[in-house]
Amino acid sequence: MLEKFLSQTTFTSQDDFVKNFHIKVPESFNFGYDVVDAWATQAPDKIALCWTNDLGVHHDFTFAELKDYTDRTASYFQSLGIGHGDMVMLILKRRYEFWFAIIALHKIGAVAIPATHLLTGKDIVYRNNAADIKAIVCAGEEIILKHVKDALPYSPSIKHLISAGPIVPHGFEDFQKGVLEAPPFVKPAHPNRNDDISLMYFTSGTTGEPKMVAHDFTYPLGHIATGCYWHNLHEDSLHLTVADTGWGKAVWGKLYGQWIAGATVFVYDFEKFHAADILQKIQDYHITSLCAPPTVFRFIIHEDLSRFDLSSLKYCTIAGEALNPSVFDTFYKLTGIKLMEGFGQTETTLTIATFPWMEPKPGSMGMPNPEYDVDLLKADGTPAAPNEQGQIVIRTSKGKPLGLFKEYYRNPGLTHEAWHDGIYYTGDVAWRDEDGYYWFVGRVDDVIKSSGYRIGPFEVESALMTHPAVMECAITGVPDEIRGQVVKATIVLAKDYRDVDKEHLVKTLQNHVKQVTAPYKYPRVIEFVDELPKTISGKIRRVEIRDKDNQKA
Repeated sequence: MLEKFLSQTTFTSQDDFVKNFHIKVPESFNFGYDVVDAWATQAPDKIALCWTNDLGVHHDFTFAELKDYTDRTASYFQSLGIGHGDMVMLILKRRYEFWFAIIALHKIGAVAIPATHLLTGKDIVYRNNAADIKAIVCAGEEIILKHVKDALPYSPSIKHLISAGPIVPHGFEDFQKGVLEAPPFVKPAHPNRNDDISLMYFTSGTTGEPKMVAHDFTYPLGHIATGCYWHNLHEDSLHLTVADTGWGKAVWGKLYGQWIAGATVFVYDFEKFHAADILQKIQDYHITSLCAPPTVFRFIIHEDLSRFDLSSLKYCTIAGEALNPSVFDTFYKLTGIKLMEGFGQTETTLTIATFPWMEPKPGSMGMPNPEYDVDLLKADGTPAAPNEQGQIVIRTSKGKPLGLFKEYYRNPGLTHEAWHDGIYYTGDVAWRDEDGYYWFVGRVDDVIKSSGYRIGPFEVESALMTHPAVMECAITGVPDEIRGQVVKATIVLAKDYRDVDKEHLVKTLQNHVKQVTAPYKYPRVIEFVDELPKTISGKIRRVEIRDKDNQKA
């Protein structure tokens, strides 16, 4: 399959990768036809999707079956009048119907809008009206159905509410019945052009309503670097990415690059995360490759790994937030596997990563994906020198790279604010060492300014994470009359430290940070909590902590 899109498919060094990695983009590329259906012809009996849930139900889907189901689903959508350019929201959790629906929407040239099941009625109303959503396909669970139905009276663009079951209430159409009874699929004569919108995510910033990040039909090709080279997948791989389908990381790790590589995608559909359950699945299904956010790995290393046979696991990647070196070191000691970090955004594909031919530096994101012309710019707009901090930017004067978003839908002002004069500004701050490795500092909004110093939250978090008392932590700035801001640590304690004298522990942790990093970075304020606020994708919501502290000030 790779030969369809690459002239050279194997690389031995970063220099080789940069010089020779070039993607051939077909005219009117469509992932449904050019990848899924192509595999159905080339290897019809190959398992594409290995799906199981926390109730013990299991289904395998071959590429031939996947073609059949997605054709049926596409035909069902056509029977409802859904076609080219129509917006369809998918609230399907980790249900296998998500894969049927998103590929079917690609096949008919419609726009898939994956969304988290945690949306309230108000959230759904905003999305429906902002994008003129025509149909919603959702898991048939009471709370999801209620929120979707509550939004209907305020959503004039909605023509169809579709439930995937088990509950199909009045006012909802039955997805299972519709797919089963669908007439033979007739492929549209011209389903899409490459620059048509195929996928859109609502992504929340620190202020204002969520932005609509629109990607075109070539976006999956941008994930060749993600699946084939960062995840290091091949046709014998069984890959698990821990992500809900409402998060952009799902198409990073559970769809596009993985199937271009010919790997089998493993999906574990669970309600509540338990690290031991993930380890059990790796053992029972002989999973070979794992990608997860740092949160997951932080919990994994606190499990007794000797209880599990993890011999099938060969490769692990990590993204979503910067990786604390202590997590890298502990996981490596326990498994012998080096965590390979990657960086990107909803607006991009994999942008910076530690690729298989590179020796990872714990805490570093790695080097740029050659699809992107990455640089670091200081506040005055000049390039940052080695070891200087700057905002991560992507230069686009030579054209839009594959995988970079098309626009913030219906918001040219916001698009121009982030992407102008041939430069896309990520809003993330990093520095680059003499070897060309990038090191994450924090979001532009997260950098703490205290007594004239600029302090990145990640470096303080990494220092705290080397103390055994700290399970997880978040560093934020709190207002201070004298210093402007002071460093605050919000900490979730490890089990063995939850009953110790907190006043003494505060001093111990402060002294520990002073020893590990520059003394001025130590947290003057420490708060112990049971859990940190997080997004559905597992990212720590520092903005929520800041907002609460600002309200108290």
